Amino acid sequence: MCLALVLGLGSNAAQGEAPVPAAAARAPGAARQGLWVPCEGSVRVLDDPSRIPRLIADARALGSTDLFVQVYRGGRSWFESAIADATPHRRVRDRLGVDALAQLLDAAHANGLRVHAWINALSLSENRSAAMLARLGPDSVQVDRRGRSVLSYPDLEVPAPDRAYYRMGTRQVWLDPAAPSVAEMLTALVAELVARHPTLDGVHLDYIRHPDVLPFAPGSRFGVGLDFGYGAASRARFERETGLAAPLGDSLANADRFDDWRRERVTDVVRRVGAAARNAKPAIEVSAAVWAYADRAYLSIFQDWRGWLEARLLDFAVPMAYTSDDRLLRYLAAASVGGVGGDRVWLGLGAWLFASDPMRARVQRELALAAHPAGVALFSYDAIADAPALRAALVQSGTAP
Repeated sequence: MCLALVLGLGSNAAQGEAPVPAAAARAPGAARQGLWVPCEGSVRVLDDPSRIPRLIADARALGSTDLFVQVYRGGRSWFESAIADATPHRRVRDRLGVDALAQLLDAAHANGLRVHAWINALSLSENRSAAMLARLGPDSVQVDRRGRSVLSYPDLEVPAPDRAYYRMGTRQVWLDPAAPSVAEMLTALVAELVARHPTLDGVHLDYIRHPDVLPFAPGSRFGVGLDFGYGAASRARFERETGLAAPLGDSLANADRFDDWRRERVTDVVRRVGAAARNAKPAIEVSAAVWAYADRAYLSIFQDWRGWLEARLLDFAVPMAYTSDDRLLRYLAAASVGGVGGDRVWLGLGAWLFASDPMRARVQRELALAAHPAGVALFSYDAIADAPALRAALVQSGTAP
């Protein structure tokens, strides 16, 4: 079938504001429902635009109002870019002569769905050869308190002897938000994205934090655990801006202030990226996927998402309450929705956890909605598309199968 006929209209990416999606007319107080759509995985909608109609049909059947479509991961972009490695976008454009993201925007808006561009901000995945890293230089990568760059980690895992005690929570090449040009590069990337696709409804930040390590470190103030942000350029910047010596190794000198300063550098990226998006399109929504354990996020990975809501840097946050423990989900939901900025909190649910027990996913969505969040979001579309029974369990009554 001709894709243009299936979608019903051509690209409007260069025509400015999109029509107000029908989803915006939902009843006052009704929770919005999001769906994370990965760029790499089993479905890869932006690699094969013929799969867009199925995505739209599934999203509608699931009751979705918003799609979080991943467009930047591992230093690669699924949109035209002079900053990131746009090979994935250009491969589709050169093969099919289409802009897949523009087509997805058109199809989503025609069906009343908002689209948020999902960006893995401070993570380059496992891509040690990312073009962005080559531009920024190795000093842009996170360095641990022992002075070791993540780039020197074997298989991006904590090296010996610390490996006997710690593991990377997420093995990635991590950028340091305090390192030279990192914030500027991400800001320019988002400005470029929104300028090229002005019909986007939102920008959704992911991996907007420091690396996580198991067991969790409580920052530098107790002198235990393993944390990051100790690159020479970052420590020099701290000393220049505060007049204080930065801690390193076993030193606890100015540890509390260093923790605060590192947290401020992550917040500054959120502030600058959000400003760039809103300058390009004032009505755009800026959101972030964040750790549901807010105190741990604040202390261990310097992600002060409650502060971002309080300062209106974010329009909403999506705590990732991924758990198979329903009681824990209820606790996380109450803490998230009942806290600072709770009226702008969505709850992220790990639907993939229940592929073999699909009705549990439906129960968890009902538990989350009972906390009256501003929205819920399911991770991920791939997991649901790959498990017909899971999709069936999550399809809302009264919607098309």
